[in-house]
Amino acid sequence: MLKISKQVISLNVEQTPYQAAYWEAGTGSPILFLHGFMGKGDCWRSLVPYLQFHYRCICLDMLGFGDSSKPMMRYDIAKLVAFVRAFVEKLELDCPIVGYSLGGWVAAAYTLAYGDSVNPLILVAPAGIRDDSFCGRYDHLRPLLWQTPLIDWALWLVQPLTIIMSKHQDLQKIRFIRRELNAQPAPRSFLVDRLRPDDAIDTVEKEIHRIQAPTLVIAGDRDDTIPLWHSQTYASEIPHTQLVVIPDADHSLPQQYAAAMATIILPFLDRELIASTRGAS
Repeated sequence: MLKISKQVISLNVEQTPYQAAYWEAGTGSPILFLHGFMGKGDCWRSLVPYLQFHYRCICLDMLGFGDSSKPMMRYDIAKLVAFVRAFVEKLELDCPIVGYSLGGWVAAAYTLAYGDSVNPLILVAPAGIRDDSFCGRYDHLRPLLWQTPLIDWALWLVQPLTIIMSKHQDLQKIRFIRRELNAQPAPRSFLVDRLRPDDAIDTVEKEIHRIQAPTLVIAGDRDDTIPLWHSQTYASEIPHTQLVVIPDADHSLPQQYAAAMATIILPFLDRELIASTRGAS
């Protein structure tokens, strides 16, 4: 049974006070988990039961997400990295980081800045590689960002039609996305403030060759959110990297493919942490 401890702590990030929400389960050496876009620490609930008897799993809601502080500002990777750093220092962690999608991008950028405190690094379908094909991909979501009750009224109005056309689940998904985008300012900012390819100034593909931490990259071969070549780029540029592609898996790796992920992650962590302990002795 998964025994969860939920906590909210105060942080100071560049002299600004914030609240950091997280949950943890398990005992042993700590591991920090960073969620994906429009997500929160709960995205790891399917995976943690496989790891909790080996490791203390700490699942953070990043700045602007979940139950952590949600300041209204322009978000970027540097702000998320600074928040993670303040959290790591507050809990006095010196541990592996597992990052998924946007969290993988943040984990890679964090490791570039604070590599001595990350060993090893696990990236799950990581974002953060410049891909100009993304420009305009989410334009259809922009009306969902409009702060007007007219959008909610229009979604309510089309509900009978979606039931007739067997599209009711699609409508529910749209409503969920609207609620999340309006409740979480970080994903909202990432959509609004990155309209052009030139806005992708904080991608990491030119820097990741400097990462020295042993790295595991996990990808799904049917991922249509973060294309496989992004994970392949991480694997080819970072020294000491292992790439594992899960067959017939889409982007929802932590949620739908937790068992497969655990069989990949556990031996990697055991091997690298043992090697790190021997190297320190």
